[in-house]
Amino acid sequence: MDSWIIWLIVAAALGIAEVFTLTASLGLLAVAALLTAGVAALGLGVGVELIVFAVASLAALILVRPLTKRFLQQPQAQRFGVQALVGRSAYVVQEVTGRSGRVRIGGEEWSARAYDETLVIPPGATVDIMEIEGATALVYPRE
Repeated sequence: MDSWIIWLIVAAALGIAEVFTLTASLGLLAVAALLTAGVAALGLGVGVELIVFAVASLAALILVRPLTKRFLQQPQAQRFGVQALVGRSAYVVQEVTGRSGRVRIGGEEWSARAYDETLVIPPGATVDIMEIEGATALVYPRE
């Protein structure tokens, strides 16, 4: 079997593996294998093929991968409005049950209900905001 066919098979295998991992590294190695398949088709010898593959792989991983990594790892979108309150802590002002209660979130007082309707959370407790329904915060006591 000709060596250029082997390099094409290696490139295809790396490309398929990239689809499952999404790391960009295996895709860059697949491109290096394709380049090496082109060199092998010219008949320059196994030694030259290995050098081309090594140089192309290193160049891709050192020069291109940081750019693709930066592109793939975009910062998480910021939450706005009441959705930005989810996950924050609050201070219980008035006893919170499954039906009613009051909490202080930052400097504002909000109506609240217990996220678990069987809980009764006393005043002075610190709670986490699990969800916002309209103008009511669903809270759970912090352990």
